[in-house]
Amino acid sequence: MLRPSIFRDNLFDDFFDFQFPDVDRALYGKHAKNVMKTDVREVADGYELDIDLPGFKKDEVKIQLNNGYITVAAQKALAKDEKNDEGKYIRRERYSGSMSRSFYVGENITEEDVHAKFEDGILKIAVPKKDKEQVEQKKYIAIEG
Repeated sequence: MLRPSIFRDNLFDDFFDFQFPDVDRALYGKHAKNVMKTDVREVADGYELDIDLPGFKKDEVKIQLNNGYITVAAQKALAKDEKNDEGKYIRRERYSGSMSRSFYVGENITEEDVHAKFEDGILKIAVPKKDKEQVEQKKYIAIEG
């Protein structure tokens, strides 16, 4: 079906999007509403999380383990500078955005137990199942890839 170019992928995108749609689209593209979708799988010895982070680089993503919760945070910034022939600014805009999600994995998990890999815009995290024992730490987890 052909649609006029004034419509985006969905006729109601702008109607129901009350936040700053131009900022989100500038930072994350037309799929801004699909950012950080997560698939969680239970495997024999643990859990595997696949988190979609399109448009992000490895150094823009942080994973933290704190009191049994894994928190994945991603932050992105965008700057647009336009100058005229004389070198004066005619437009200058800066955007920044961040998002995070937390998952409870149990207080017995340490950062050495968690393995993370970032590849093609997908963050893969493997968390083992463990017997209960009290461990309380707040450290960051390294991301491979």
